Amino acid sequence: MNRNSTQAFSAPVTARGQRTRQKLVDAAEAIFGEKGYEAASIADITRKAEVALGTFYVYFPDKKTLFVEVVDNLGDRLRDELGRAVEGISDRVEVERTGLRAFFRFIQEHRLMYRVVRQAEFVDEACYRRYYQRFAEPYAHRLEAAMDEGLVRRIDPETLAWCLMGIGDFLGMRYVLWRHEKQLERALDAAMDFIEHGIVVGGPAPARKKTPSPRARRAPSRSPKT
Repeated sequence: MNRNSTQAFSAPVTARGQRTRQKLVDAAEAIFGEKGYEAASIADITRKAEVALGTFYVYFPDKKTLFVEVVDNLGDRLRDELGRAVEGISDRVEVERTGLRAFFRFIQEHRLMYRVVRQAEFVDEACYRRYYQRFAEPYAHRLEAAMDEGLVRRIDPETLAWCLMGIGDFLGMRYVLWRHEKQLERALDAAMDFIEHGIVVGGPAPARKKTPSPRARRAPSRSPKT
């Protein structure tokens, strides 16, 4: 069946239809993670989901549309998980610790997530960027609010959000995805120590003096006009 991948399919209205659609999304997450986007086939996905091949086209026009749905779905579920984990916590440091722990737990349950999301850069770059931006934008707003309350020192909130996301991303890869969970609490403690205190010994770093450019250093001094 040949349909345009941009064609909008309405969400199923029945509970049975919603379950079938979710079965396809879950199966696709596993197949795309195991085989990769290019090697995965629609037949592989429907076989994993235990539905007929033709059923696929009731819910998705093509493989790429389903792939984008998988990435968006993973992001939505992870954000929901993080939101529930930190709900009601007012201490900013504890929010970060609890959020990191919830992120690690999600990876333990979705170990193929890294493979799937990273493929998105090559399958659909807009989807890849959207996955991270949907985390970063509200995160930056919450950090800015914490700065306004005096809970976090004033730093560019967008940059700080991406920095903190990077910490979680790489720690999750190193200590969860690569199966070093026994060291995870130690890594979490080290990350939180860094988040709270930075890396400078004895307080904040002194302001750096600007070094003149080579061109400025070579410029001869001019005598005042008489």
